[in-house]
Amino acid sequence: MDLFELSRARDVQDAIKHGAASHTAQQGAEVRFLAGGTTLLDLMKLNVERPGRVLDISRLPLGEVQATADGGVKIGATVRNADLANHPLIHDAYPVLSQALLAGASAQLRNMATTGGNLLQRTRCVYFRDTAMACNKRNPGSGCAAINGFNRTQAILGVSDSCIASNPSDMNVALMALDAVVHIQGTRGERSVAIDDFFLLPGHTPERETMLEPGDLITHVTLPPPATGSRSLYLKLRDRASYEFALVSAAVVVSVTDGHISHARVALGGVGTKPWRSREAEAALASATPDAASFRRAASDALAQAQPQSENGFKVELAQRCLVHALTLVTRST
Repeated sequence: MDLFELSRARDVQDAIKHGAASHTAQQGAEVRFLAGGTTLLDLMKLNVERPGRVLDISRLPLGEVQATADGGVKIGATVRNADLANHPLIHDAYPVLSQALLAGASAQLRNMATTGGNLLQRTRCVYFRDTAMACNKRNPGSGCAAINGFNRTQAILGVSDSCIASNPSDMNVALMALDAVVHIQGTRGERSVAIDDFFLLPGHTPERETMLEPGDLITHVTLPPPATGSRSLYLKLRDRASYEFALVSAAVVVSVTDGHISHARVALGGVGTKPWRSREAEAALASATPDAASFRRAASDALAQAQPQSENGFKVELAQRCLVHALTLVTRST
């Protein structure tokens, strides 16, 4: 780990000012915001992240979960994962999010990790985390060692010739299925971004993972009111039962009216270079009868554009089975 300066932001505007200044010639090295630090400190120890300055934002007033006037929920950026998973507004109305959070990491990490930090969680690709190996995400232009190397856990959707690293988050898969909106403050003022637009595909610039700009600070996330009559569920498949990242996962939100699916949201984890919203599956489920044939058709459509690598072709069928089972479970008593 390199030497760095640690300071505490006085308020949101102070954080934005110092974050934006980190990209000027005078400042030199970049600033990183620190809340829970469960990913940042890990990567700093590996010399993957090497900021000259770390700005503590953990004491900013961004740690509340509140109902919104329209019946939705506002989640502050520094809300701890454990607190969010067990909050009545989330546990009761958005069970898919609660389940996803409780499926992630360990109890100790959930007690520290935050909403904003989880949105920015970086890949667990072994080549990204090893500074001796080629990685376009860490060192643009150096190549992607995973393409011809160990790629069992890597992505099969949204990949490019520059990067096949999978997104590791559970929380963000659920937020995709819930049509979450990310709220940001920066040098250009305040703006709101749909979560599907917040994450970027790797293309030829895998080092840029989100649409955040220098100085931008995530302040909160909002969820719309639950769809009428909807039920939701998160299903995670992994190599071991705890403290493990998903090989594949599925977040589903479904409403059934008069024997037909009237609302469907589908997101997949473990298979995409970003949390993967499957509009193909949603289209297949629209007005369909909630039965095995409909679910298999939706799952097939969801993985139709998959580009498996040498060691992860099994993810195509595993993801299809995961999605079918999730849809079966969430509609079982409707």
